[in-house]
This record gives sequence, structure tokens and C-alpha cells, in this order.
Amino acid sequence: MAAYLQWRRFVFFDRETVREPSGPDGAGAKPFALPPGIAVCDSGRGSLVFGDMEGQIWFLPRSLQLSSFQAYKLRVTHLYQLKQHSILVSIGEDEEGINPLVKVWNLEKRDGGNPLCTRIFPAIPGNKPTVVSCLTVHENLNFMAIGFADGSVVLTKGDITRDRHSKTQILHEGSYPVTGLAFRQSGKTTHLFVVTTENIQSYMLSVKDYPHLELDTHGCGLRCSSLSDPSQDLQFIVAGNECVYLYQPDERGPCFAFEGQKLIVHWYRGYLIIVSKDRKTSPKSEFAGNEAQNSDKQVLNIYDLCNKFIAYSSIFDDIVDVLAEWGSLYVLTRDGKIHVLQEKDTQTKLEMLFRKNLFEMAINLAKSHHLDSDGLSEIFRQYGDHLYNKGNHDGAIQQYIRTIGKLEPSYVIRKFLDAQRIHNLTAYLQMLHLQSLANADHTTLLLNCYTKLKDSSKLEEFIKTSESEVHFDVETAIKVLRQAGYYSHAVYLAEKHEHHEWYLKIQLEDIKNYQEALHYIGKLPFEQAESNMKRYGKILMHHVPNETTELLKILCTDYRPSGGNEGPGMLEGKKANSEEFIPVFANNSRELKAFLEHMTEVQADSPQGVYDTLLELQLQNWAHEQDEQIKEKLHNEALTLLKSGRFKTVFDKALVLCQMHNFKDGVLYLYEQGKLFQQIMHYHMQNEQYKKVIEVCELYGDQEACLWEQALSYFARKEENCKEYIAAVLKHIENKNLMPPLLVVQTLAHNSTATLSVIKDYLVNKLQKQSCQIEQDEQRIQKYREETTRIRLEIEELKASPKIFQKTKCSICTSALELPSVHFLCGHSFHQHCFESYSESDSECPTCMPENRKVMDMIRAQEQKRDLHDQFQHQLKCSNDGFSVVADYFGRGVFNKLTLITDLPSGKTATTIEAGLQRELLIHTKRST
Repeated sequence: MAAYLQWRRFVFFDRETVREPSGPDGAGAKPFALPPGIAVCDSGRGSLVFGDMEGQIWFLPRSLQLSSFQAYKLRVTHLYQLKQHSILVSIGEDEEGINPLVKVWNLEKRDGGNPLCTRIFPAIPGNKPTVVSCLTVHENLNFMAIGFADGSVVLTKGDITRDRHSKTQILHEGSYPVTGLAFRQSGKTTHLFVVTTENIQSYMLSVKDYPHLELDTHGCGLRCSSLSDPSQDLQFIVAGNECVYLYQPDERGPCFAFEGQKLIVHWYRGYLIIVSKDRKTSPKSEFAGNEAQNSDKQVLNIYDLCNKFIAYSSIFDDIVDVLAEWGSLYVLTRDGKIHVLQEKDTQTKLEMLFRKNLFEMAINLAKSHHLDSDGLSEIFRQYGDHLYNKGNHDGAIQQYIRTIGKLEPSYVIRKFLDAQRIHNLTAYLQMLHLQSLANADHTTLLLNCYTKLKDSSKLEEFIKTSESEVHFDVETAIKVLRQAGYYSHAVYLAEKHEHHEWYLKIQLEDIKNYQEALHYIGKLPFEQAESNMKRYGKILMHHVPNETTELLKILCTDYRPSGGNEGPGMLEGKKANSEEFIPVFANNSRELKAFLEHMTEVQADSPQGVYDTLLELQLQNWAHEQDEQIKEKLHNEALTLLKSGRFKTVFDKALVLCQMHNFKDGVLYLYEQGKLFQQIMHYHMQNEQYKKVIEVCELYGDQEACLWEQALSYFARKEENCKEYIAAVLKHIENKNLMPPLLVVQTLAHNSTATLSVIKDYLVNKLQKQSCQIEQDEQRIQKYREETTRIRLEIEELKASPKIFQKTKCSICTSALELPSVHFLCGHSFHQHCFESYSESDSECPTCMPENRKVMDMIRAQEQKRDLHDQFQHQLKCSNDGFSVVADYFGRGVFNKLTLITDLPSGKTATTIEAGLQRELLIHTKRST
């Protein structure tokens, strides 16, 4: 039971008297006055409704334009205005005696200017006269209940606006006057609360036979019961003189101790309104509600049952009733005045509570008024500030926690940093992280709080309990933990959230756990393993060289994570570029050699840099090795590597490496591969290896003839006796005719030891060959002269003497000639039909034509080249033997002054002359008749 005296009182309503509209002169309006004789009243549908003792029903709209109509002949005793329909139900008397009539009015329809009365029926169902005590109507227009002073209740079921569609029956009979009725609708279930002066009952109207349940054995007076709204779960409120009870349809609910004789009870917007007698001015009455007509002072209290305070309390003179309309409360007093109680807005109420530091009550009030989260957050902030100023830091932080998401966290953090309340600040930051509203700075601050407090358990709980969802910035947490020296926690976070760089950085730089770091890299996906080995490979190679080398071998051949991080679909291994990891092996030549040899063995297509580095490494080892056996082995390995064919594209680089390390066999091999035969010979010349010089000339002289000339010049400059080698060179020069004899003599003239006997044989052989060549040339000249003379004689004979054709066979078909036939000066004869079939031209012999064409083509070619002056000059400059070029062009007739065949008398062409000549030489024989 709530103690009434403990409830705080507030003035959450403003009281004013309703006044008439101001006149045109602007004079002060006088209070509005109701007509006298008002007996009952109700409100709804935008009007206040009154019934008087003369049978009139009055309507007062918000404009205060009062209107009325005659509803009964005598008096109006009860009114019920429905809130969801424009239906008004009234009870009154048309004639003297106890014969009340129920009338149902449709306010939207008119009958002669008055509302339409849709139904009239007597309130008393039987002949037993009694007084109507209370009336209620269900908002669905299907139920209406009338209570009587004799304890009976009449229920009308069906359409209450029509006689035909409704049924009236006696629901309840008793010996105590019925003082209150109320319908309660919950889903499809309808209950009717019935209260008398001695008991309270509930009827279930949605079930046949209307079962009922007695809820209590005490009642209340008239107008001392009401039904709450859904905020109080539609409970039935019954106000006794000592207490106010709340009821559900099947049980009694809470009870509130509000003393005083209750006259009127209403429910308005979550407030309980009670009008009671003022105990200070009138004695306690024995019968509740029996003295409502006296002029005693009355107290109107507005209770907030949820938040347990009195929202308003005031004294009035003789209240008729309290009505709710237009968002305000209207209090009617017996003198005809109307007082309006307007509720203050929520912010004003909260400010009043703030001034009294009633923050808890303000929070409850805000929640009951469904204030948004921003408004609630402001209350929590002010409450927190209040507690903080009082020194209650623990309570303040609890209020500040409730502002998370609305209030800027720095507002709270600054307060508790200044106050050095690390425990409170930690609690706030924890909640900030749990709601995922923390940024990197908040994470840093929280972790610093943990480390300052040296609270390892809380620290572990913070970083390890977020299995499903992380409430902080992981990278920031790792940085802070590492800076504070909590390496194990930082490593845990880095490994759990796959911050591989941080994990390796802490393991290698702080914990110095190189083996674990290397093992961790082996579990990473390929791309990350590759990048981290490039970054940390040198450190790992310095401390764990063997294991690092093995991992690099795997990474560059067929890498698969040891932890299976690539997923089950990764069937094919990946491989890195081995050349990129060579810098990792700085100062670790032994591991580098093993790595490079492994790569060349298992991966023949390794990058060129691998082979270059391996060659350089092998040559270094060979050059610095003292043991002859090992040196020979290294020599063979380097030479084998050179001969592998991997240095064709980097020939110069390999040659430089071999020259730097004085690797002679390698240099000679590369010279040979690069066809640098002169360099090979010069190499042997520098080392005065005469036999090698001769061997080089013999091996490569055919490909580069100047080698013999260089060899002769080399031996010619040697002062020691080199006759044997000079003779060998001269023999080869003679056989190949590589040098003119005069040049040979001039070359050997530089050697003081070379005598005439050295070149005697060479000169004799050379002169003999030249003599033989002269004889052959003279014989050929003589032959050409004889041939020329013969041809000239034939030409003269053809010009001057007749040609006798004695051929008897055709030169094409070899058959005997028959007329007609064709004969040519060349001596060939043909059948005419054979000639026409095989000849391409009438003027040419088919048999001689191919040979003649070759000669003509040669002549034309020579003619075309006669004017090629630029080409002649170019060949003359570029040729080693200019005389041969000039002789060639002389042979072509370039330098002859010729009369071209085109230089003919006008009117004749070369073709015409040639055709005429052929016709003169041809003899056509005709068939004899």
C-alpha cells in the first residue's frame, strides 16, 4: 500500500477561469456562466454536454457558443456521450413519477433543427418502480448497461440505437444500490464491472450465461469509480473513503491510501483525478456522495500513479463535475463557472523537477511521457553532473553510462581524468566499448587505465571475451599493449585478429622469439608470407639461418601454408620469385649457395639473377680456395654452370665476372660462344702460346680469314726464332690466297730473324701459280678471238650469200617435212601446223627462242645498269678491291659510248626493222600443184 503522505506535490497544471470572448472594444471579458439548474454533464466529440432540471440538453463547443434543445418534458438525470461516435444517450423524465425514459440521440442527423432521436425505451424493464443510479455504453454500440438504486442492472445487447436489433434483460439483482458501471474490452473479450455500495463484481459478456465473479466485499459511492486507460492496463478504479483500489476482471490489483471522503473519480491521460471533501473545513460524512449539494470546500487532486506524485492539488467551491475535452480538464462548479486546468508541457515539468534535484522522478516522468532518447540523455547528464558535484562519483558514472550514444564521451572523460578517478573512468570506457561506440583514442585510454591499475585479469577479460564481436580498434590496442610492455597480450590480439605485421614485429623486436616468428610465417597465406619474408628475412637469416633457408626454398618452389590458411580449394602451390630473396642472404654465403643450387636443381627456369649470383659465388669461392682438390672441384662446377646455356642473354656480365676472377677457362669458353675469335687469339698472344695461336687460326680461320693475317703480323714482330710458325701461316695464306705477296713481304720485313729462305718457297709457288694463270688467260683469249672471227664470218655469209635449207625432218615432231613448211636462218625447219602450235611469235624460232631470250635478258640487264652511277660509287668505296669493281663495270659496257637501237630514222621502229629482217631471211616453200 502506497502511503499518501509520502507523495510529493507539484503544480503541473495551470488553473484559469473560462471567460467569454472579448468584445470589439477590447474590454476585459467576464467569466463564462452556465445556465442554472445543471444536473448532469459529460464531454466528447468536441463539446461539453449538460442536462438541466427542466429537460434541456445543452452543448458547449470550444467557441463557447452555447446551444440547447428540449430533450425531456421534466428533467434530465443521466448523460453518456460516446467518444468514438456522435451518439448521445440520455435518461430523464417526461412525466411525474418513477418512469425514467432512455433516449438515444444521433448528433449528426437533425430533426427539425434538433438532434435525431433514434430510439426511446423505458429504463425500468418491469413494473417495479426504482431510480436510475448510473449509466454506461460500450463504444462498439452493442452494449448498454443501466444501474438502479434497488441493486439491479439492466443490460441491452445489440444495436443500442434501434429497438428492433437489440435485446434488454436484467443482468444483476441485489439489495444494494448500484453506484458504478464500466465496460472493459480486451481483444475479443468484454467484461462489465458492477460496483455497489457493498461489493464489486465483474461479468464476462462474451460468454453465454454471462458468468460473474465477485472481486471485493466493499464498494463505493456514486461517481467514485472509473476505468483507467491502457497505460494502467484498463483497470477498474474504485475509490473508498480510506483507499483507492484497482481491479482486473479476475482479481484485485494494487491499492493506494488516499484519505478523505471521495466525491468524484475520473481518469485522464494517465492521471487519477479525485474530488474529495476538504477535511479542514467539513466534518467527515457517513454516506459517501450523499452531500454533493452542500457548499463545503472541496479538494481536487490529480495523482500520477506510475511515478507516485501529486501532479496538481487545488480547492474549489462545490464542484459539479470534472470533464476532459480539447486536451484540458474542465471543472464545473455549482455557481455556473467553468475552470480549465491545462497541463504544462513536459520540458517545463522536467525543469521544475531539476530545480528540486528530483532527477530520478524526472527520469520516470520522461519515460512515462515517452520522451525520446535525446531528452532522456540530457536528464541523465544533468543527474550525473549533480551527483558529480556532490562527490558521488560512483553514482555519477552510472548516470553518464546511460548517456552513451548521445553525449560526447570526451565530456565525461575530462571530468574523471581531472578527478583522477581511474576506476570510474574504466567502467565508463568499458561500457563505451561494449556498445561499439569507442574510437581508437578511447581504446588507448581504456588500456592505459588497465595498465595503470595493473589489473591483468580485467585486461585479459577485455581482450579475450570478445569472441563473436570486437568492440575496440584492434590495431590501437596492440600498439598500447606493446608500449606498456604487455607483449603476450599484444601477441595474442595480433594472432587472433590476423594482424600479421604486428605479431612478427613484437615477436622479433620485443620478445626475440625468432623460431616462433618463422613458424608463424610458414602458416600465412602465400602473399603475406612472401611480403613478410622480404621484410624480416635478414633478421631471421642472422639468427636461424638453416630454418630460414629451408622456408625460402619452399616459398620459391611449391608453397602451401602449414596451417591450411589458404583453404581447401588451394590445390596448386604457389611460388615466389627466388631472385628477389637474394639480398636476404647478405653475409651468409654458405646458405646462399645452398639456396641457389637448390633452385637451379629443382627449377630449371629460375630467374637469370639466380644463375648470375651463383656463378659469382662459385668464382669467389674458387678464387679464394687454397686446397687444390677443392679448387679443382669448384673449377669444374663453375665451368659446368657456364656451359649450362643460361648465360647467352647476359654474355657480357658472365664475361666480366670471369675476367674479374681471372677464370681463364671460362673466359675462353665465353669468347668461343660469342664468336670472339680475335679475342681468343689475342688472349693466347698475350700469354705467348704460339701453338695455341696456330690452333685458333686453324679452328676459326674459315669463319674469320683475318686471323691468319694477324697471326703473320704477330709472328713477324717477334724477335725470337718463329720460322716454323711463320712457315705454317704462310702455307695457309698461300692455299687460301688470303694476302697479296707484296703485303706478305712487307709484313715480314719487320722481323729481323726472318730471312729470304723463310718466304722462298712461298714466293716461288706464288710466281709459278701466276705464270700458270697467265698461260690459261692467254689460251682463253686466243679461243675467244677465234670464236669471234667465226661468228663474224657467219654474219657476213648470212648477209651476202643465199641460205639453202636442206632439212628433211621437222625439228618439233621429227617427221618428214611436207609443204607448207617454215624455215629459219638458224637451220631449223618446221611443219606449218607444228610451228603455229608451238611458236609464241611469228618471227622467232621455237627451238632457239629460250637461248636467245637468255642472251637478250643479259643485254637488257647490262643496259639498265649503265646509268647506275650512285651504285657504282657506293660499291667502289665499300669494296676492298676497287680494281675488280671497275673491271666489272667495264665488262658490263657502262663506260662504252653506244648508239642505242632507239636512235633510228623517223618513221621506223626497232620492232619493224627486226620483223623485216626475219621475213627476208625466211624462205617459204609452197606445196606444188
